[in-house]
Amino acid sequence: MATTTPTRGAHTPPTGGSGTASKGRSAWRARLWRFDDKASPYAYIAPFFLIFGAFGLYPLLYTGWIALHRVEMTSLDESEWVGLENFTTILQDSEFWTSVSNTFIIGVISTVPQLLVALGLAHLLNYKLRASTFWRTVILTPYATSVATAALVFALVFRADGGLLNWVLSLVGVESIDWGNGHWSSKIAIAVMVIWRWTGYNALIYLAAMQAVPSDLYEAASIDGASRWQQFIKVTIPSLRPTILFTIVISTIGSMQLFGEPLLLQGGTLGSVGGSEHQYETLSIYLYNYGWKLGHLGPAAAVAWAMLALLLLIALINWIVSRYVRKSAA
Repeated sequence: MATTTPTRGAHTPPTGGSGTASKGRSAWRARLWRFDDKASPYAYIAPFFLIFGAFGLYPLLYTGWIALHRVEMTSLDESEWVGLENFTTILQDSEFWTSVSNTFIIGVISTVPQLLVALGLAHLLNYKLRASTFWRTVILTPYATSVATAALVFALVFRADGGLLNWVLSLVGVESIDWGNGHWSSKIAIAVMVIWRWTGYNALIYLAAMQAVPSDLYEAASIDGASRWQQFIKVTIPSLRPTILFTIVISTIGSMQLFGEPLLLQGGTLGSVGGSEHQYETLSIYLYNYGWKLGHLGPAAAVAWAMLALLLLIALINWIVSRYVRKSAA
C-alpha cells in the first residue's frame, strides 16, 4: 500500500513534539528557522557587496572627496577645501581637451575595425573546422599577453629608424614614417596595438552568441533560397544585436582607460607626456601626469571623475541608440 510522506511548505516552520518542554524547543526552532529563512539570502550576497564597497564604492567616494580639495602628493595629510576649483582648472586647460580628442579618435579607429574583424573571425569559426579548439585558442593568445610585452614589441615594430614596418614599406618604395611623432601615425600605431590585443577576445564573445542562435532560423532561410552572406546579414547580425551593443560599450570603456600602449610607444619622457606635442596623450596619461609627475592629486581626481562622466554620457547614448534600434526592429 502506497504511503505519502508529509512535506514542509516553503514558509512553514518545523513542528515539534508535545509537552511544555517540547513546545518551548519547537518555538525556539521556529524562530531560528524564520531568522534563517529571512537572513540567508542577505548572507549569500554579502561577500559581493563587502568587496564592492571596499574596492569599488569607497575609492570612488574618496576620489570625489579629493577632487573637491587641494591635496599634494608630498603632503597627503594636509588638505584644503577648494570646491569645484579643480574641475575648473582642468576644463580651462587646453591639454585636457587635447587628451579628450585623442582618446576619442584612438577609440574610434581602434574599436570599429576591431569589432568588424572580430565579427568576421567569429563567423568563420562558427563553421565546422578541423582543430577548431586550436584556432579559438590562437585568436585568444594576444589577449593573454601582457600589455607591457605587447606594447614593447610593437614599439620595436613602429620604430622610425630600423623598425620592422618601415623596412617592409621600403620594399614597396614607401619612405620611412616617423610613427611616434606624427599626429595621425602615432594614433594609428596605438590603434593597431589595441586591435591586435582585443580582436580575439571579442571574436569569442561573438562566437558564443552565434552558437546560441537557433539553427531553425538558418534552415528556414536556406529553404527560402538565402545565400550564406544573406543568412549572415538577415539572421546572424539581427540575432547578435544585443551582443554587439555590449561589445561596443566594453570597447568604449577600454578606450577611455588606454594607458600602457601610449605610455610605451616611445617610452621615457616622450611616452609619459603623450609625445613631443601631446599628439597621442590620452586621458589616462593626462591623469598620470597630474597625479604622479606633478603631484597634484586634486586635479587628477577631477580628471578621473570627468572620465566617469564621459563614460556615463556614452552609456546613455548607447542606451538611446539601442532603444531606437529595438523600436525600429519591432
